[in-house]
Amino acid sequence: MERKALVYYRSDLAGYLSETDDGYHFLYDTQYLNMKDAKPISLTLPIQMESFESKALFSFFDGLIPEGWLLNVAKKHWKLKGNDRFELLLCLCGDTIGAVSILPEEEVLNA
Repeated sequence: MERKALVYYRSDLAGYLSETDDGYHFLYDTQYLNMKDAKPISLTLPIQMESFESKALFSFFDGLIPEGWLLNVAKKHWKLKGNDRFELLLCLCGDTIGAVSILPEEEVLNA
């Protein structure tokens, strides 16, 4: 099963994050790459045309997920599994403190 997310830098679609049976993939959006002032979403994910691949969720994305009491409240409120990091990312990182936000692909397509 594949799950997909759209990654925004401020209000610009920066790229696509997906989870497959083989692991995780991040790819910058072509239009974003062509922007004059395009910035990497993280120093660990520099601007490039090729996709990034990892067996584990990229540490940058994992770091966006709340911790401690806030995570506990979110898991209880939305009945989320604490060990499903991708689900936590999709549900809890649509409006982060920083410049990067994560939205489920189907949520954006159905809007």
